[in-house]
Amino acid sequence: MHSQWRDCQAWSNFGLPLSTTSNEAAKMYDAVVAQYVGVYSDKSVGGIRKALGTMTEADPNFVLGSALANILSVCGTSQNANTNDDIRKSIDKMMMMMNNNNITARERLHVEAVKCFAEGDMETACSKWETILVDHPTDIVAIKLAHDGYFFTGRSEQMRDSTARVLPHWNKHMPFYGNLLGNHAFGLVETNLFKEAEDAAREGLDVNPYDAWSTHSLNHVMEYTGRHKEGIQFLNSTLGTWDKCDIFASHNYWHWAVFHIDRGEYEEALGIYDQDIAPRALKIKGMLEILDATSFLYRLELEGQNVGDRWQDIIELCRPHVEDHVIMLNDIHVLMGCLGARHTDLTKKLMHTLRDYVSQLSKQHKSGVFQDVGLPLCEAFVAADDGDYAKAVDLLHPVRYKVVNIGGSHAQRDVFNLFLIDAALKSSENRHRKLARCLLTERKAMKKNSPLTDRLIARSLALHVD
Repeated sequence: MHSQWRDCQAWSNFGLPLSTTSNEAAKMYDAVVAQYVGVYSDKSVGGIRKALGTMTEADPNFVLGSALANILSVCGTSQNANTNDDIRKSIDKMMMMMNNNNITARERLHVEAVKCFAEGDMETACSKWETILVDHPTDIVAIKLAHDGYFFTGRSEQMRDSTARVLPHWNKHMPFYGNLLGNHAFGLVETNLFKEAEDAAREGLDVNPYDAWSTHSLNHVMEYTGRHKEGIQFLNSTLGTWDKCDIFASHNYWHWAVFHIDRGEYEEALGIYDQDIAPRALKIKGMLEILDATSFLYRLELEGQNVGDRWQDIIELCRPHVEDHVIMLNDIHVLMGCLGARHTDLTKKLMHTLRDYVSQLSKQHKSGVFQDVGLPLCEAFVAADDGDYAKAVDLLHPVRYKVVNIGGSHAQRDVFNLFLIDAALKSSENRHRKLARCLLTERKAMKKNSPLTDRLIARSLALHVD
């Protein structure tokens, strides 16, 4: 892991000069970047939050440092400048700092991109980060933030191409090269280039064995290609490296558990949940951890497994987010938590505020994914929970190819494919049972080595279809 923090001169030598005269601020900026890109907490600097504080104390007028602090406050996607007054004030202060200080064009673009992202305009934010990368292809912050923006909006091709464009300007001796390969591998796997993705991820791990994104990308390769046993063995044998990336470890544990679910090894999956996924979610309380926990439990219930009272802890993590409506991927997972915990009041509040939010966006001609995909998706889950599986199918099936627009990965969104198949199998409508067989034929063609798919096919064949 990169730990030789760069001072002002070192940043200039790297071709990315900073508009600060404080070497301490420059070094702490590097320390924060290293932790963000590497998804870990460095105890030598007190973690990301402490390093941010040290950076700001060293130079309160460090504009790019302010931009970094602001983007890290919103890239968790549970809040933004439209929903949080403190974030709005911080963004306004950052803009004033930009206007009152002489900074580089690159830094100005970063500030403008952060403002766009914080206001919910991820598309424009990514465009500004891409503009930076034309002249500064080694700006790992711009690379990573664009990557995240594409991820949150379901832009797999852009995620892949963004890293492909800058790779020729990098080499293995540069800080974060292994991390870059891990991110590139993820874009490759999300566009079904599995061999290329595996090659890039393994090269990333050769450069930096601790890169959690390279590990993560390999998880996706193995999941998509039906190598579940190999995935389990891989995560177990490399546990001592990726587990150190504590900011992202929960999600790799989630992949480990999902491998077991596909194999029908439910006790093993629950063991990982109880020992690692749930405790980390309850401690960190971040959106990624909430997504991991809710998706895991919902998948198990789709498999007919009893998860006991595990939803009751998770609902307390979901409760503060029922009115967020920042990105749709979060909303639907919070809804899973409300439904799983049988918390009718929270379910009603989430759906009521979501409909109000969609109505407000519609008046501004900005409804987009929330109206076109998010609302019918959530209504489908509520309908199924009420036992109206036919309604659930009729709501979700017409928009299934648009679900990608809510963001996340194919593996994360697969719960919606499984939900649709389950609802179609449970529907009283004969046409839906026929649809389930069609969906399963399609799934088998894409996932030839999935025991879970085979179990669903067996369920389908056991049903009478006219």
